[in-house]
Amino acid sequence: MPNLLAMSFEGELTPSFDLRCLHPGAKAPDGWGLGYYPPGEPSAAMLKEPAPQARSQRSELIKAWDHLESSTFVVHIRTATWGSLSDANTQPFARIWGGREWLFGHSGSLASRPEVPKGSLFEPVGSTDSEVIFCELMNRISERRWNTLGDADPEVLHGWLNTINELGTLNVVLTDGRDLCVYADRAKGGFDAWELLPPYDRVAIADDDLEVDLTRRGVKSRKGIVITTRALEGTQSVAPQWRSLPAGQLLFIRQGTVRAEVSAPEGQDRTVPALRPRGRSVRPARTEPKRLRVAHRTVYTYANPVERSIHLLRLTPHHDRLQSVLEHQVSVNVDHEAREYEDVFGNRCRRFQVTSPFTEMVIEARSVVEVNDTDPLGQRPLHARSEIPLVWMPWQRHMLNPYLLPSESPESELTELTEYAMSFVKRNDYNLLDTLLDLNASLFTEYRYVQGATTLATSPYEVYCNRQGVCQDFTNLFICLMRLLGVPARYVCGYIYTGPKGAQHKQSEASHAWVQVYLPEVGWKGFDPTNGILTQTDHVRVAVGRVYGDATPTSGTIFVGGGPETLKVDVQVEVLE
Repeated sequence: MPNLLAMSFEGELTPSFDLRCLHPGAKAPDGWGLGYYPPGEPSAAMLKEPAPQARSQRSELIKAWDHLESSTFVVHIRTATWGSLSDANTQPFARIWGGREWLFGHSGSLASRPEVPKGSLFEPVGSTDSEVIFCELMNRISERRWNTLGDADPEVLHGWLNTINELGTLNVVLTDGRDLCVYADRAKGGFDAWELLPPYDRVAIADDDLEVDLTRRGVKSRKGIVITTRALEGTQSVAPQWRSLPAGQLLFIRQGTVRAEVSAPEGQDRTVPALRPRGRSVRPARTEPKRLRVAHRTVYTYANPVERSIHLLRLTPHHDRLQSVLEHQVSVNVDHEAREYEDVFGNRCRRFQVTSPFTEMVIEARSVVEVNDTDPLGQRPLHARSEIPLVWMPWQRHMLNPYLLPSESPESELTELTEYAMSFVKRNDYNLLDTLLDLNASLFTEYRYVQGATTLATSPYEVYCNRQGVCQDFTNLFICLMRLLGVPARYVCGYIYTGPKGAQHKQSEASHAWVQVYLPEVGWKGFDPTNGILTQTDHVRVAVGRVYGDATPTSGTIFVGGGPETLKVDVQVEVLE
């Protein structure tokens, strides 16, 4: 059986725990305990049972109770080594510090114990070496005035655990409900880890003694990390990919994401990889201006002649302080009457009508643009903190209102997307910029780029559930999440330079889409979730709007003729010396 199991998710789940070791005929453990944090609560809820009987009421409760909802769980199944069979000696243990309740679980046994002086702030009430370890750690944490695990220095905490580890076997989990700290014994290791990534329909893991069903009470697309002293097999649609944590490794996990890790001490094996951290992306360094030549060719072919049609083009790059249009021309191979204007979003538009029959229309746009967005975040965000929720003056909200309304979707879908968005906010301590960087990096690493998997009608919720799509899908999801958080966001259509052969980034031979977010006292700044980067001198903005329809490069209406249509688009972007 897994002696110790801990789970952290990017939002609340309501799993079912079936203690198979308490089924009739099975060998019962000496005790078990479950600790978790109800949504929004700094205090932990715990169920413990020393010397349990078969089919005990508490074991049936954690299997069937619908209110067992949390983003952090700690489960301990005990085979007694130290101490009597009592609640005081049954893990997980809990202590209050910094206005929060902390939970602790330990798998292993010490040959000798640390000395906890009488009169210390934290003293054991039971007789286990595990509780002594917990009190020793909490006394040291209180002396440092670390009110949360987020305040703790991972290197210092790792050193403390290494010292205690000299006294015996030490596989430890420690949590304050926000962060989960995991330490693997430096001599033998002892933890297996599994990173759960959506999409999935049903997820349950089990062995002969325990089953954990994560989706029995409803499927939610939650990412998470499961840590256990014994790997469990999958019993539903997902096959867990377990990996052993390196001996002596310390992980800090928040909302299903590794936020920090410390490897084994010098002289021990450092070559075994840990779970890949999926946290904040690196803030970009300042670059030099870049001059780009863009050729955009669009060909429409029809089975039958088109006799009368009207078309709208948005192919002229923006000209402002961040990019300068040095050359631009548009050609259309059919006779037409055209007029140009600037739409309400500031895009340069060309509308033209065609009354002569044609079966093929070729639209070519050629531009030379100097991109000067060399410092995409400016200086203010690095020195002044903006927190979520943002506060807008009434006139600011009035002007930004088109970029604050999420897409029309069922309320249940928007509610779940709001919870998903808030998971990024919570694990970044409500910091606006860190939340944006984290979301941008997460969409890049956790969502698959799959052409043809979606359509223009695919909703942000569908992208969230299926975790795949193309640039417009990741852009739509990013925008929706930002607007649900009260952060203005708009759709951007343009081009991206991908290097001489387009090998570095996706979307090298078509128009590209990304997001611009309005940052207080900074302005509109670009985030490209398809590539996990911020826009700088490789991105050329052409059109912006609330949604794709406001910024689409070419569109039109056929009034007479046409039939089946074939569309071919070719984009080439190169650097001019």
